[in-house]
Amino acid sequence: MIRKVDRDLASLTVLALLMTGPRHPYEMHLLIERTHKTFVTGLPRSLYHAVNRLLSGGDIRVSDIVREAGRPERTVYALTDQGRRRLRERVGTLLREPDPDATLLTAALSFVGCLPPATVAGLLRERRTALESLLTAARAVPELPRVLLIETEFEVSRLTAERDWVAGIAADIESGRLSWPADPAEVADVTPLLEEAG
Repeated sequence: MIRKVDRDLASLTVLALLMTGPRHPYEMHLLIERTHKTFVTGLPRSLYHAVNRLLSGGDIRVSDIVREAGRPERTVYALTDQGRRRLRERVGTLLREPDPDATLLTAALSFVGCLPPATVAGLLRERRTALESLLTAARAVPELPRVLLIETEFEVSRLTAERDWVAGIAADIESGRLSWPADPAEVADVTPLLEEAG
């Protein structure tokens, strides 16, 4: 079941960004913008609130305080082991469990690199099974004029498309057509993006 905490995409994004190494909030903000993580809304406030929640919950810790001439003091945060586990659990939940809010799947797909490919393929197979159950339920509607069931038609089309796409991605992972290194930092070299910011 997708809980309220799993819907906190700002916190999920902070955890995922810190998986690639320690960062300060301004740097995370730039990365969110430059990598088009449009599912994180309310920036920069939501980012700073997420950092405070994660810090007080023990999912991240202060790793350094940077003082550079002519710049404000910046606190650098790092992921804790607890935060790493929570990130993996939350991405797993969002991959496995269908939800009418497609933004949750978009966010989870954005961070699949924090899980091993075989795990992601398995979670997507579970999602496919759940989508098949939802499709069966959506198709079991009474005989009514089509105009009264047009939203059901849409839901059946949406669920069918998602089911087929998820199955295709799982197959691509299992065949090796889609893979990624075990270390998320290898996937996420964002140095050029940060250098653009100056």
